[in-house]
Amino acid sequence: MEGILAGLKMFVDTLGSTVLLPIFIFIIALILGAKAGRAFRAAVTIGIAFIGINLIIGLMWGTLTEVGQAMVANLNIQRDVMDVGWPSAAAIAFGSNVGLWVIPIALLVNVLFLVLRLTKTLNIDIWNFWHFAFVGSMVVAATGSLGMGLVTAAIAAAFALFLADWTAKAVQSFYGTPGISIPHLTTAPGVPFAIVTNWLIDKIPGLKNVKADPESIRRRWGVMGEPVILGLVIGVILGILAFYNAGSFITVVTKVLLTGMNLAAVMLLLPRMVQILMEGLIPVSEAAREFMKKRAAGREIYIGLDSAILIGHPAAISSSLLLVPIAILLSIILPGNRVILFADLAIIPFVVALFAPLMKGNIFRMVIAGTLELLVGFYFATGLADIFTKTAIDSGFSVPENAVRVTSIGDGFLWPVWIFTRFSQWLGWFGLLIIAALLAVAMFFFLKSPRKWELIAGAPDEQAAE
Repeated sequence: MEGILAGLKMFVDTLGSTVLLPIFIFIIALILGAKAGRAFRAAVTIGIAFIGINLIIGLMWGTLTEVGQAMVANLNIQRDVMDVGWPSAAAIAFGSNVGLWVIPIALLVNVLFLVLRLTKTLNIDIWNFWHFAFVGSMVVAATGSLGMGLVTAAIAAAFALFLADWTAKAVQSFYGTPGISIPHLTTAPGVPFAIVTNWLIDKIPGLKNVKADPESIRRRWGVMGEPVILGLVIGVILGILAFYNAGSFITVVTKVLLTGMNLAAVMLLLPRMVQILMEGLIPVSEAAREFMKKRAAGREIYIGLDSAILIGHPAAISSSLLLVPIAILLSIILPGNRVILFADLAIIPFVVALFAPLMKGNIFRMVIAGTLELLVGFYFATGLADIFTKTAIDSGFSVPENAVRVTSIGDGFLWPVWIFTRFSQWLGWFGLLIIAALLAVAMFFFLKSPRKWELIAGAPDEQAAE
């Protein structure tokens, strides 16, 4: 059995999301009744779109990593917990004993929840099951119990389905992605921060009236408010902050302008890739609706995808770029923080993407919510750094020589990882029971009044619109 699971894990690791996802899309589209030719074309189109998205994210990643490293060097920040990035966290997760079992566990949880009508989400984002494996492997490192780690992975998979269902209507309306939900544990856990921040801002005179969504900015500033120009301006500002002392005047100007153009390109190209992705998803969504209409009395089903399909929105990119210098500033001024940002600054768009529906794309509000989430995250990451590092070593990960301990924004900063790890460490099995019970209560009230919960998460109020 372990040999089969190891082979399955190696298959997933080798193919990656850009090949694995189209395969699953093709199979699911056929199961849902789509014609083979249409299903094949849809799957290939989706794969191409994700390749494009990953290439552009890679451009953003490289640009922001260089900017971040230069700013850290300029400020002479010395910390003993290094941010090694989400790819390292994913390798740690899939390299652990929990990673060996996570795919069958997560699929079983998803099928069971669908059969019991506890979820509408069919999570085909197999690659990102690594998040469930990661939190499970953290629990193993904290408790020494593989059983607790496997149960944690199962609860995390259920938690992701709950968050996906809760935010689905908001995502579909704001981003124009019918039939899609986001069971992504880097993105969905940010919704509570957005809800609280939005509520607080609405109580503050003056701040509550600030309109800073892309459309308002475009109307006020004309061509200077266009997303591409915003990306260029923000990039130039970041370039100046990072490279003002990079050498000769020509060198500085070159680096600054390259940073600006790279981020302008991201602002233009990411939305185009998402459009291609949606072109591929339309046949699958139509097949899913027809399938459920014929065989399940019109029951609704969502296709669970990576939050990469969201980050092309101008509000998500703009707010995340503004959060880069804020994140570096926080790493300097927060008392007790031990984390130095290094590799994961480009993951900030994933962290803030689900703020946008609730905040109607208001970049000002998204930056405030993102600042609060990062602020708290620095303390989560500092507190969990020893366990994160032990998890990495146990999985065979080579800790960088210049790092005493390691973390990542992608998972080390997030409140669900902290809760799972600390509750299991302090309370053992009883801690996991508490988490499972809290999730069950939340799901009960959500299923009892789904529309009320969806409105809280940013879904449009159709009755008010009428």
